[in-house]
Amino acid sequence: MKRNVLMSLSLLLLLPLAACDRAAPEATADSTSAATAASDAKPSAAAEAAAAAANSGALPASDANAQSATPTPNAAADAAVDAVAQAANGSTLTPGVDYVEIQGGQPYAPLNGKIEVVEVFNFICPACARFEPLLSAWSRKLPADVRLSYVPADFNAQWQPYARAYLVAESMGLDAKSHEDVFNAIHLASSLPSERDQPDESKIAKFYARYGADPKQFLDAMHSFAVDAKLARAKKFMLASGVEGTPTIIVNGKYRVTGKGDEDVLRITNQLIARERGTGAGPAGAAAAGP
Repeated sequence: MKRNVLMSLSLLLLLPLAACDRAAPEATADSTSAATAASDAKPSAAAEAAAAAANSGALPASDANAQSATPTPNAAADAAVDAVAQAANGSTLTPGVDYVEIQGGQPYAPLNGKIEVVEVFNFICPACARFEPLLSAWSRKLPADVRLSYVPADFNAQWQPYARAYLVAESMGLDAKSHEDVFNAIHLASSLPSERDQPDESKIAKFYARYGADPKQFLDAMHSFAVDAKLARAKKFMLASGVEGTPTIIVNGKYRVTGKGDEDVLRITNQLIARERGTGAGPAGAAAAGP
């Protein structure tokens, strides 16, 4: 599917700036006011770049039902990623400020000669949706020795269906085709339930039919033993890594990135990747814990 660039740009501009925490509260008058205040705040560099691209009118056509797994480049996000790479050059990392070292931490999956970058996320999380275009652009420029993996969080009953759906889509090879579209369907098109709505697993399963899944089989798989086991593994990893909110980036199971914003998170991640490459933890094929 061609990436829906217009929706991606809108996400950068419209979604609230706060990360989603474990409580993941339902929308209230107070949270609505907070979101309004966040939208009035000064936009990030990525958001400013997105606005400039949108104002240029040079947006490619999109096809919501197309099924190519190749993402459409997002010029604004690409520019922000390039700026992040430049910012990383010569900058230093401060433990406890830029990252937390995870005592006894282990990678989510065997490294197999790679440096692992994990994003702990959930489709229903507005902060994850805002981060997605930037992370997607960053991932397209990763060197061959770096692997980006997604670990779905299920902090409450509204989050769990999407965590299960991601694991099923991943097992069916549909995650690359559908990843951004799920965010867009929740946060922009409102065609899938958000935190303000009642969970609807059947609606989520039907959504994946556009990518070739059988809705009934997809729904059954969401409650299979295999998905239960994967969800338990994800929870164990998040607990061991000290994850308290989403999105959270973890490098090689050793470092939980903090930072002061989306671009800063990627700057820190770039530097931690370079550190791990320097120690030989990735390409040297360091041992990693299995599931």
